[in-house]
Amino acid sequence: MPSILFLFLDGVGLGLDSGDNPFASAPTPWLRAVLGRSFIDGPIVARDGLLFRGIDATLGVEGLPQSATGQTALFTGLNAAQAVGMHIATYPTQALRDILAEHSLFKRAAEAGRRVTFANPFHAIYWQAVAEGRVKLSASTLAIQAAGVPFRDLADLEHGEAVFWDITHEVAPTRRFRPRPRRNSAGEDSPPPYPFPIAPITPEEAGRRLARIAAAHDLTLYESFLTDLSGHRRLSLSPEDIIARVDAFLGGVLDHRAADTTLVLTSDHGNLETRSFKGHTRNPVPLLVVGPAVDHFREVTDITHVALAILQALGMTAASA
Repeated sequence: MPSILFLFLDGVGLGLDSGDNPFASAPTPWLRAVLGRSFIDGPIVARDGLLFRGIDATLGVEGLPQSATGQTALFTGLNAAQAVGMHIATYPTQALRDILAEHSLFKRAAEAGRRVTFANPFHAIYWQAVAEGRVKLSASTLAIQAAGVPFRDLADLEHGEAVFWDITHEVAPTRRFRPRPRRNSAGEDSPPPYPFPIAPITPEEAGRRLARIAAAHDLTLYESFLTDLSGHRRLSLSPEDIIARVDAFLGGVLDHRAADTTLVLTSDHGNLETRSFKGHTRNPVPLLVVGPAVDHFREVTDITHVALAILQALGMTAASA
């Protein structure tokens, strides 16, 4: 049975080879070696076991692409922006939640007997914040929830059986979901400590762990919004630092990828590829496919095509998908 590793990087578009694009200057030795150029817009790279091209994320709807509709489109194969008549940012509305609940590609794969997992772990404090209504579920979490598979936690992370969204465990502890503040001795609200006892790891080690998880499943989702936070200038690290981290992570994934695992990397909208401003772009987003199932993705031209290509790569016909 083929294995698909769906690696979703939030907020990554393909820009031009210019000083405005940090992908053009960032140290990306792995990507440059594989693609023969930096991670920028340009001619399609297609050969045995490899496909790299830009695909459309605008969905034929006016305005800038946004996360909620873009991710819903990626995880269901439906044009979510057209369905609701606009691009919707951040968290899915009820209409998008309904689409995800019914059409999640992970749900369809699980119902067809495929082994589905989400490689990202969640802290108990996150679920507490959700239960208290302080945090809304993202499209990725809703899409996995629809599949009825268990979520990983920090115990899995500690044992190397999960990969955190920031890859190395260095950024996430500073951007955490906390319980409600409590009064300190001075009568002031102060957040309680947020335990994160997991030591940092290298990007290469994170990639090795993700490859191992993928080898044990038919369909694995991994999500990182580190790239989107960087594009919005919400991190102290430079865009080049983030891009270099992602490059090393991808190298670790592919160095340890099982022979029957195909990596599928894409995004929901552009952002990180420009220094000019902090918002989203209408640039194409990347589709990078590496592995034996690459032929299923050669006709993908926009983000609504990704889900069906994944399901077909898993041996599901158009009717069953």
